[in-house]
Amino acid sequence: MKQKMEEDQSRELFTKKQLKKLILPLVIEQFLAVAMGMTDTLMVAPVGEAAVSGVSIVDTINVLLIGLFGAMAAGGSVVTAQYIGRRDEKNVSKAAGQLFLAVGGLSIALMVATLIFNESLLRLIYGNISQDVMGNARIYFYLSSLSYPFLAFYNSAAALFRSVGNSGVSMRVSIIANVFNIVGNIIFIFGLHMGVAGSGLSTLISRILCAVIILVLLHRHAGLSVDFTLKIDKSMLRKILYIGVPNGVENSIFQLGKLLLSSLISSFGTVAIAANAVASTICGLETIPATAIGIAMITVVGQCVGSGELDQAKKYMGKLLKTAYIWLIILNLSIIPFLNVITNLFQLSPETSSLAVKLMLYHSICCMIIHPLAFCLTNGLRAAGDVRFTMMVSICSMWICRIVLAYVLSLHLGLGLMGIWIAMTIDWLVRAIFFSLRVLRGKWRRFAYRTLS
Repeated sequence: MKQKMEEDQSRELFTKKQLKKLILPLVIEQFLAVAMGMTDTLMVAPVGEAAVSGVSIVDTINVLLIGLFGAMAAGGSVVTAQYIGRRDEKNVSKAAGQLFLAVGGLSIALMVATLIFNESLLRLIYGNISQDVMGNARIYFYLSSLSYPFLAFYNSAAALFRSVGNSGVSMRVSIIANVFNIVGNIIFIFGLHMGVAGSGLSTLISRILCAVIILVLLHRHAGLSVDFTLKIDKSMLRKILYIGVPNGVENSIFQLGKLLLSSLISSFGTVAIAANAVASTICGLETIPATAIGIAMITVVGQCVGSGELDQAKKYMGKLLKTAYIWLIILNLSIIPFLNVITNLFQLSPETSSLAVKLMLYHSICCMIIHPLAFCLTNGLRAAGDVRFTMMVSICSMWICRIVLAYVLSLHLGLGLMGIWIAMTIDWLVRAIFFSLRVLRGKWRRFAYRTLS
């Protein structure tokens, strides 16, 4: 019996040590990503609530646009991970090259479009918000737009490093970026008194630095060659798009729905906008372990599928899901006692601070119960090629639960901003049920090889 167990363990594609080496840097990196946004919000807070609100509404748009090439990066990393599982080095190189070609073109197109239609987009989404909020938002949006190509190349390179199980590189680059962002904020916001422009400029410089460093490291990495080319390989690009397009559509509609809700929130006034901005920032911290483990699941499940080890793919989904729950429970129980202290850091009015605390407490409770099932498992299904199911469930749940219910609860039942957050967690619950059943019933297996066939 002991010998059999040892043989089974020896056949495992990922040991506990390898999983820790993959996940821990991802947790740190996700924390740093949230910390960068939180630092910008904190350091721009002394400028006023209009500045905080301006940064917040632009970040909502940024998440939508950045998510488009983020989805492409995820598609490329899934295909790359599967080829790595097959030990097909030639196609690993081709997939990596086509990923940069696709993501680069898309991010440049988005940059040009948002630079041209800056104010028009803000007016279309947020309507007649106050002039001081709009002024801050326009400045921050211009500077954010310039950073899109650099962030796209960084995300693509980071995804490739993760696909080979090396998440430490992107973590170290993130540390450097955060240090420069903080220093830049100090110089531009407090030293040169540039306000929101200082925050945006600091973020832009940090993202340029990130892209340059990680591309140099990728070029020097002996275990991961990239076929950089301007020539389109239709077959390889099709495989990336098979994952990337449904993921991109899902993410775009998800973020578009959030934009609609953001427009609804803006109608509740500056107090609601600021409370939502602060609560969203802190709640981003609360989901970091699950987000990191979801990213790791792409690498783990992708390589298992590429190796033909579907039973191991399912086993690792369960193991990583359990780990996500343990981390989320520990983290959220640690944050809850300090919610009032945290909101005081943002120098909010008493009314805004009280509302933010209520939102964060509700989110913490739901996060510990539902979040991993709703957002970790979906990455496991994507890595196995089951992308259309995740797209359809996510889109339907988003519009029926999060959008429709948000208007019903917030306006018709008079719950205001809290009604929007309740609708969000109902959306989580529906996703969790569908994705859990999909994994348990094994229907994802028939899609496992489609991206490489």
